[in-house]
Amino acid sequence: MISIGTKIHDKFSIEFKVGFVTRRKARKNDFTVGMWMFVPSSLDITPYTYTKADFYRDVKTNIRLITPSFILRDICGGEAIPLHNVKAAAGRMASDPTRTNTDDYIYQVKMFAAVVKSSLRDETAYIRRSPERDMDFLVKSYADNIRNIINAYRELSRDINVPSVPASALEVYDLAGEFICSVSTNHICRLLKDLKSREGQQKNCELLVELCHFVDAFRQERGYPLGNDLYRHGILKKSVESQLYLRVPKKKDGFLIEQAYFSLAAGMAMIFATVVAWAFQRHFGNLTWPLFIALIISYMMKDRIKELMRFYFAHRVGDRYFDNKAKIKINNREIGSLKEAVDFIPLGKVPEQIRKLRGEHRIFPSDSAHNDERVILYKKVVKLDREKMMANSNWKYSGVNDIIRLQVNSFLRKMDNPLVEWDCVDAEGNVRAEMLPKYYYINIVLEYHYDDVTDYKHLRITLTRDGIQKIEDLS
Repeated sequence: MISIGTKIHDKFSIEFKVGFVTRRKARKNDFTVGMWMFVPSSLDITPYTYTKADFYRDVKTNIRLITPSFILRDICGGEAIPLHNVKAAAGRMASDPTRTNTDDYIYQVKMFAAVVKSSLRDETAYIRRSPERDMDFLVKSYADNIRNIINAYRELSRDINVPSVPASALEVYDLAGEFICSVSTNHICRLLKDLKSREGQQKNCELLVELCHFVDAFRQERGYPLGNDLYRHGILKKSVESQLYLRVPKKKDGFLIEQAYFSLAAGMAMIFATVVAWAFQRHFGNLTWPLFIALIISYMMKDRIKELMRFYFAHRVGDRYFDNKAKIKINNREIGSLKEAVDFIPLGKVPEQIRKLRGEHRIFPSDSAHNDERVILYKKVVKLDREKMMANSNWKYSGVNDIIRLQVNSFLRKMDNPLVEWDCVDAEGNVRAEMLPKYYYINIVLEYHYDDVTDYKHLRITLTRDGIQKIEDLS
């Protein structure tokens, strides 16, 4: 299965979170995602003004394992797999603090914090969209579960507070603990803000305020700083989630084939120059003016033939191979691969289904702007081996997330002012000037294929020269 989430990351970038979820009964899993971008011609985005290097400069990707999914109450209740994993690792390290046991403890405590963050996000979102009749029960359970997690984490400090445990392990405990407090407070405040806007939620609001004070009390107990610090939170987040991010070193695809084709082009050009020189030498003899002129012309033609052949072969390579390829690894164990490519596609060669989706949901019925657009196709193929992904792990990973962040700065350079003065007549008959926003629209059709099933998603990005205004899902 492929899941795609989209959001505005900041004023000038869009984030696509593409989840590649493997099937439990299939070892080999193949995924294909195509991003068709329809860009207005007025923005002057062409193969000459916006090269492949420009596109890859504007795109940042991170591959990470999908955080194992647990509902909030099961982190410390029921089978309590997250708590069991971290307590077992802490016990092994305290009894036998070898490097292997210490590394495993650090891994488990960071995974525990990552699972808490993911579960808090899902639980908070679920409560915010739940009906009023369930709110009392849900908020109380939410508060009880967070208290249980904080108390269980407090107990964990007693398991590792022994002379044999290295200082680095104690530092990681506090790092993950501060992160848990930070994300807990953040999600509690989001829920509190939502409930304050509703009628009859005073009791639940008070409960959430008490919960915030409880989390702050644990912060003070451990000596964590109070208040909000985005830089510090970012460092904590990167450290905790470092266990999930995968090494994906990219390299050019088809490099050896490309070099072989280029060598062939050079050889064919040399054959032409040699044949011309040999033929004129036989006819005119050595050291004659005709031979001298023929050698100059053949040398000029040799270079042109070489470049033309290089251009021809480069396009043959480009049609068969991707721009980049990479092996997806956990530590040094390969669990899959990916390939990616980007290119401008003539409108006439865009598949009928993609053009049909682009034509739907026009701003007004007679809008024919999509007939005057440049089309960019960014394609990615991902292969995953589920058996290798799950090897030697006591966590159940469902797949990987490919987080793609697209910067739009290059698309803004030739836009008009974000606000344009426009004259109009008011009710009294006076002419007055209004400042109207000047919008541009980029349509993106996502095509994703897995297990003989192809799905589509249509997005419309509204831009001004000030940046991204909104994203609409038109699917």
